[in-house]
Amino acid sequence: MPVLKGKELRIVGFLCNWCSYGGADTAGVGRFAQPTDLRIIRVPCSGRIDPLFVVKALLNGADGVLVSGCHPRDCHYAQGNFYARRRLEVLKRFLPVLGIDPARFEYTWVSASEGQRWQKVVTSFTGRIHTLGRAPRHADADLSLARAAAARSHPAADRPRLPGKAQNGAGIEALKERIKAELPGLDCVIGWQQGFDAIHHTPLFMRSPEDVDRLVWGPLNAHNPATYLAAMRERKVGLVVKGCDSRSVVELLQEKLVSRDRVTLFGMPCSGVADLSKVHRALRSSGADPDRVDAVAVEGETLTVTVNGTSHPMAMADVAAEKCLHCRFPNALEADCFVGDPLVPAAIAESPPADLAALDAMSLQERMAFWRSQMERCIRCHACRNACPLCVCKDHCVAQSRDPHWISQEDTVTEKLFFQVVHAVHLAGRCTECGECARACPMDIPLVALKSHMNRAILDLFEYRAGTDPQAVPPLLTFQVEEKRINEGD
Repeated sequence: MPVLKGKELRIVGFLCNWCSYGGADTAGVGRFAQPTDLRIIRVPCSGRIDPLFVVKALLNGADGVLVSGCHPRDCHYAQGNFYARRRLEVLKRFLPVLGIDPARFEYTWVSASEGQRWQKVVTSFTGRIHTLGRAPRHADADLSLARAAAARSHPAADRPRLPGKAQNGAGIEALKERIKAELPGLDCVIGWQQGFDAIHHTPLFMRSPEDVDRLVWGPLNAHNPATYLAAMRERKVGLVVKGCDSRSVVELLQEKLVSRDRVTLFGMPCSGVADLSKVHRALRSSGADPDRVDAVAVEGETLTVTVNGTSHPMAMADVAAEKCLHCRFPNALEADCFVGDPLVPAAIAESPPADLAALDAMSLQERMAFWRSQMERCIRCHACRNACPLCVCKDHCVAQSRDPHWISQEDTVTEKLFFQVVHAVHLAGRCTECGECARACPMDIPLVALKSHMNRAILDLFEYRAGTDPQAVPPLLTFQVEEKRINEGD
């Protein structure tokens, strides 16, 4: 019989084999009364707990998840619980953005001799879950809540503005000359060229001086060329980079996914790129067809799009990519050749990006409804993953593995949301918020919000910003014995 009154709930417990499982066994041998709601999964070490285990359980029907391991400094494998502590604390801060109450997840430490402590831990946690009741499900979320939350948009006057002075591309010819000088020693140099119409720039692979002549620079250079770098790691490659692109390169160098001596970086100061979805919306609001663009011109801080002979001027700050409104690095952090005067950014607004700010303003129920409305539109085309410069395990990713079969092909909100969570968790402490996932998404889903929320937790806990120091170690790949910003409780 359960100790707590009422119907049993579904609570999953991941217990370390050496300590917490022994503590639960000690409680049983000592005949300490315990709730029977907990379903225990024994693991070799708390360091084996992938945050995705917890998310998968909560998305697929668990009302609560408890993780318990050896006390820090007393791990059977010496360091496993130190790594676990960082991952699980980040996870606890990530769950609310999905609309999941963080009170439904807990991690703690219980040794094999602490049968009474185990009884206290499991009884307290089970009591909390009973107080919360059955966990709501994303598939059952009320879509009217998402519509109500969407109506509470932030006025444009409250939005941050583009930092720095607009770049007119005057140094492009000097950049071309430098690339031509380096080209004989490289297999290719990756930059941008005019695309299939005036409003699109596409990646350019320069292998000859004639190719270099097609290089363009401006606010339509949206693609991150670092996406191609890991696949070309055995070649000598040049990259033309913006500030945000260089952060992706720095992160790849940090993780030793590319060699610095095989990469030549060319940079110019960047004052922001246009978000084509914003440009399209602005054109439609003016009655213009965004598929019939004749020309695009940039003068100062104004982007002028000509459609069927009619000019449509737009302030760059109104159509800029969200990342540009919060950019701290308008110049390449790593560059073998930098053309032009480095741009000094204006004061950076500390307010979060618009998508993240909108989620912050929502209740947990509204966030759950929001992600249901977004995931119902997701077609699982994998464009977000393929465009990501740091998603380098494409052939061996758990997101498409059939052994283990972590994600099915079912067209459900839960499966599609878990697919996106896999991407966000794998990029924890690594994502440079280049925005390629959202830019590539054909359904215009604000995927960067998940990564931005994760990055904010990483920054708060470990004072770490991805892609800024080639010598740094990503925070989830290291630990400190005494974590000054993690409160372990009793």
